[in-house]
Amino acid sequence: MSNILVTGSSGFLGTAAVRALSASGRFNQIRTFRSSEYDLRDRTAIQQLFADNPVDTVLHLAAVVGGIGANQAYPGKLCYENLIMGAELIEQARVHGVKKFVLISTICAYPKFCPVPFQETNLWNGYPEETNAPYGIAKKAISVQLDAYRRQYGLNGITLLMVNLYGPNDNFDLGSSHVIPAMLRRFHEAALAGNKSVTLWGDGSASREFLYVDDAGEAITLATANYNKAEPVNIGSGQEISIKDLAQMVREITGFRGEIKWDTSRPNGQPRRCLDVTRATKEFGFAARTALPDGLEKTYQWFRNQYDTALARGDRLAQELAH
Repeated sequence: MSNILVTGSSGFLGTAAVRALSASGRFNQIRTFRSSEYDLRDRTAIQQLFADNPVDTVLHLAAVVGGIGANQAYPGKLCYENLIMGAELIEQARVHGVKKFVLISTICAYPKFCPVPFQETNLWNGYPEETNAPYGIAKKAISVQLDAYRRQYGLNGITLLMVNLYGPNDNFDLGSSHVIPAMLRRFHEAALAGNKSVTLWGDGSASREFLYVDDAGEAITLATANYNKAEPVNIGSGQEISIKDLAQMVREITGFRGEIKWDTSRPNGQPRRCLDVTRATKEFGFAARTALPDGLEKTYQWFRNQYDTALARGDRLAQELAH
């Protein structure tokens, strides 16, 4: 039983993680806050956060993230803000006597041409895919800091390398969303409008792995309670799908009957992504429960309900659905 502080608790992954932590019954207190209360880019604000919330465990979920477009448009912001939040949080956690720090990192930290499936031992064997590199390297640097603090100060820091997530409450703003919510919204709106085609980025050959957000919350809970080693751990489903096949799946779920076109002037991103998830199973018993077609159906039904509610009220959809 421990008192745990969760950063990013109101976000997409944060809400699922807090649900899972609460349901587990393993934690005495789960302390959450809004970014408007404490700015995690500001050392003084973080000092006040720990003064107001004495805890022995920190789960760091807060992050500035986005799809390929956002990574291309705001590389400096993604690098700086993720780096400074992690670095300051870890230092102040040490100063305030925190015993365990759980870092949620990303598979964007892996090399661009990493052997598939990605194994944790390959993390440092090359430079990340260019569009994701500022974000991925910022997260890698924070994991190095955690390892250094373990060796010098005895801080029990663990790193979880999270695969692409999806599910209800995701960000469906086309300006900053990831691939699944962007596809769901674009195909849904095209079907409603009777459009003859939808154009997607790249050529569809890239592959990705996806994890339903509630499964991710379960993995975080298990690792926080049971894992205490310095070695990073992949968190995913272990199932790879091409973007072209994903588009066909989303097309069927949304009922769109038009053509899928590919804009090859736009980047594919990393060529392939698929994780070796055996370490997570071996170390703390995690295995994904939700198959991709089932998770997509649940996500689409949630999106449709939100969409219909927004239209009925006459609200701007971007304001209704974007985080």
